Amino acid sequence: MRIDHKLQQIQNQIYQACTRVNRSISDIHIVAVTKSVSIERTEEVLQAGLNHLGENRPEGLLTKQAVITTAARWHYIGSLQTRKVKQVINRISVLHSLDRLSLADEIQKRADHTIDCFVQVNVSREEAKHGIDLKDVQSFIESLNEHNRIRVIGLMTMAPHTAKDEVIRSLFKSLKDMQLKIASNNYPYAPCTELSMGMSSDFEIAIEEGATYVRIGTALVGDESEDVI
Repeated sequence: MRIDHKLQQIQNQIYQACTRVNRSISDIHIVAVTKSVSIERTEEVLQAGLNHLGENRPEGLLTKQAVITTAARWHYIGSLQTRKVKQVINRISVLHSLDRLSLADEIQKRADHTIDCFVQVNVSREEAKHGIDLKDVQSFIESLNEHNRIRVIGLMTMAPHTAKDEVIRSLFKSLKDMQLKIASNNYPYAPCTELSMGMSSDFEIAIEEGATYVRIGTALVGDESEDVI
């Protein structure tokens, strides 16, 4: 199926999810996860009308940026090694994986403008996942108050792939509650108005629980490798 047809289906699912909880579809941003697909398929995404693109490796990001000339907002959605910050930080619009102070320090050192960041939270507390513990979110964000090259626009998480819907919903709700708590502090450097959560298999639940950015790969662009999201 063509990407524009898949996008139409996804947008319909988003509309239905928004309707169920009385939200506006305009609140939802689709990040097309292009990390596992070719430059050609990435260009099809842009042609279909989406301009938020998600990559998780410096090599993939830089390779695509060297060829793709259409205006795009590049989202770095993978764990970012401190030593690779200088390669990507000034080439992206949004970082979805701020999860440690050493990374924040390196961004502060390397960025030539303020970077919009999501703090990655390991709500499910899975050992294999990156992200800080939910109970540490506020203290971590407070530790960023002198990093004037970082603006915390929201929180990000990933639910376990094998979890039941009610477990996924509970995890997403916990992150929404934390986002509201942080936002209520009115930190000038951390407005924290956004939530990046929900992927191909659970984005409807995420939207029902408050997601504003959903990261959709396989359901939109298919799978050209074994590395899927």
